[in-house]
Amino acid sequence: MSRTSDRPTVLAEAATEPPVAVWRALRRPVRFLLSWWPWRCWAYLGSGCVLGYAVLLTLAVCLGLGLLLAPAGVGLLLLTAAVAGAVPLGRLERRRLRFAEPAPVGDPHTSLGGAGAGAWLRTRLRERATWRELGYAALLGTVFGPAGFGVIALLAFSLILLSTPVIVWAIAPDTVMLIPGNPVDGLPEALGGTAVGAAGLVVTAYAGALVAGAQVKAVRLLLGPREDDDRVLELTRSRVRLVDAFEAERRRIERDLHDGAQQQLVALSMTLGLAELELRQVPQAAGGAALVGRARAEAKRALAQLRDLVRGIHPQVLTDHGLAAAVAELVERHPVPVQVDLDVPRLPEPVEIAAYFTVTEALTNAAKHSGATRIEVTGRVERGRLALTVTDDGRGGADPAAGAGLAGLADRVAMLEGRLVVSSPVGGPTELRVVVPCSG
Repeated sequence: MSRTSDRPTVLAEAATEPPVAVWRALRRPVRFLLSWWPWRCWAYLGSGCVLGYAVLLTLAVCLGLGLLLAPAGVGLLLLTAAVAGAVPLGRLERRRLRFAEPAPVGDPHTSLGGAGAGAWLRTRLRERATWRELGYAALLGTVFGPAGFGVIALLAFSLILLSTPVIVWAIAPDTVMLIPGNPVDGLPEALGGTAVGAAGLVVTAYAGALVAGAQVKAVRLLLGPREDDDRVLELTRSRVRLVDAFEAERRRIERDLHDGAQQQLVALSMTLGLAELELRQVPQAAGGAALVGRARAEAKRALAQLRDLVRGIHPQVLTDHGLAAAVAELVERHPVPVQVDLDVPRLPEPVEIAAYFTVTEALTNAAKHSGATRIEVTGRVERGRLALTVTDDGRGGADPAAGAGLAGLADRVAMLEGRLVVSSPVGGPTELRVVVPCSG
């Protein structure tokens, strides 16, 4: 409950981006020069230029060799490695940002917990945040890295000029030439170099602050969470909550019908049976006994229909024994012969529910609309994903957009990060395939 109420606050905070701290410090130039901000910016840019050239070299090798070796199949691995390598780089850059920005930048990626390497790679390649991190890596290697190197080079030259008197005193009486063609012969000229070095330090401090601030903006834009990503995440969570609430309501209705209306119909049928026996013992009440018998038969039919309805809402066998047992019970009552080949263990409850109702919808459509004479249901768990296929030999031509049944199943499967594919050419066959991660 607390997560639901806290989320709008997070969205509101994400909508107002805080100002860049180093640019805010530049509003007081003198105080900025006497603070630790110049040193923090120089440390940020200095470490960034080393990292930037390493990233540039890595990208050049991976992308160049990847494109060159793409026909051999090895190139795809190199290109994938270049994209996946942007994720740890983004994490490093968000940590390194502390040099120049007190406000942290959040991780834009979906938390995967203890997911395996394959699931991690597939998820990261599908996320837009990963491709933004790759774009930042290109900027770091081609723009921010060289810009940081320029600032650090100017800083080094300014420090050398600042220490000109010490250099002249240490090397004298030899001639000192800090700038080609301009020898420094004495202390007055050395003090002039010191003045130029001090001015260079001031320029370097402001230039470093401007470049560092621009890099902070780029990190926030490319490496931080986006407001639209937060909204998509919140919409996804809302859909999950709605599906969970809908499933809980289905369970409540099933329980009320089972414990209430169904039991009352059983009692009614028994009472009518007793009344029929009593009336048959009275010769004058033969007509009444026949009516009571008819009423009892109607009560039995209503009870059977109610049991089918309760079983369709949520079969108890699915909860107790799993997907294979529930499907086996389902096909026993189906009018079309169904061949079942389900080799699956017990799965998370959301996965089993989605798979069961997928089979139910497919079998119902096959019996009502396709004119099928044979249906096949197969299911396997492959690489941590449930692959379920329902095939019939009917006339085909099914339109998934025509009814709400398959659309609802597609939403349920999408909520589990799976996919539902329907293939139904005119003339058949019709194949419905569901692939759902077993994590649920």
